[in-house]
Amino acid sequence: MRPDPDFWRGKRVLLTGHTGFKGAWLALWLQRLGAQVTGVALPPATEPNLFTLAQVEQGVETHFCDIRNAQALALRVRAARPEVVLHLAAQALVRPGYAAPLDTFATNVMGTAHLLDALRGLPEVRVAVVVTTDKVYRNREWAYPYREDDPLGGHDPYSASKAAAELVTASYRDAFLAAQGVAVVTARAGNVIGGGDWAQDRLLPDAVRAWGAGETLHIRRPQATRPWQHVLEPLAAYLRLAQRLWEQPGLAGAYNFGPLPHEAATVKHVIELASSAYPQGATSYQNESEGPHEAGWLALETAHARQVLGVTPHWALNTAVARTMNWYRQQRGGADARALCLADIDAWEARP
Repeated sequence: MRPDPDFWRGKRVLLTGHTGFKGAWLALWLQRLGAQVTGVALPPATEPNLFTLAQVEQGVETHFCDIRNAQALALRVRAARPEVVLHLAAQALVRPGYAAPLDTFATNVMGTAHLLDALRGLPEVRVAVVVTTDKVYRNREWAYPYREDDPLGGHDPYSASKAAAELVTASYRDAFLAAQGVAVVTARAGNVIGGGDWAQDRLLPDAVRAWGAGETLHIRRPQATRPWQHVLEPLAAYLRLAQRLWEQPGLAGAYNFGPLPHEAATVKHVIELASSAYPQGATSYQNESEGPHEAGWLALETAHARQVLGVTPHWALNTAVARTMNWYRQQRGGADARALCLADIDAWEARP
């Protein structure tokens, strides 16, 4: 499952969203593998942010471009002459989706359509990986994990926009890009954790902010259950997916990536693990009915990825949480963010 440096060395890769949390980690990994990376994204959305602290721009040809601008995006895509496209740019949070639904749909649906349309007629592109989310499924709060052929849907604008992006991607694959020789795939990843995320309304960044300031962390829905995983797990899966599609374009479709279904965990359990690794904070658990609707239980069936791609989790949840909190603790103490990321990548790759 480890990314193959021989494959990635010298590959022209277009990476959207490289100024975000997951995108910055992926850009660092691609640099380490020797890829020629062109990044297209908005400027970083938070301060601090991993893109700046880890000096991601040093090894990436960076273009600040809004994917809602079809013409500007098409110019950047054509200039990059990509062989592999990794599409991570998105409005990626549930609660901001409620606050700005039109922006969320414009970015996640039309932004994806703009990117895929820009690939039409490009002779060198071979693979496009479109990253969506575990929340693309019509969530019925039932007790089995969602499979790739379960119905898509979404109660909130973020989830619905990502489900719509799945349909847009399938349409472009079937109507245009497959005949052009481009293998197009969607990747539905579970909730990610890892150092360098400072977004609002994400569990561990909220914990780090509260505990680091000596404040109490307030948890809205402690029993909400999610398929948590360290950020390196889905990123490795995206790289693995691109490698396999290069050789076997017939594998194009949709893939779930996450922990084994029975390893989905509650918010409260994750916080208990985090507090043991970052033990200077207090936590208050709130009424689960407060705030806008969010799914209570969500797990992914990942058998398809295990069987077809050989993708299995490297780090158990306790390891993922411990490494995440250690990253924040060391960075807060003055350690270099780029070095911390590369050390985590080294550790992940070194696991038997």
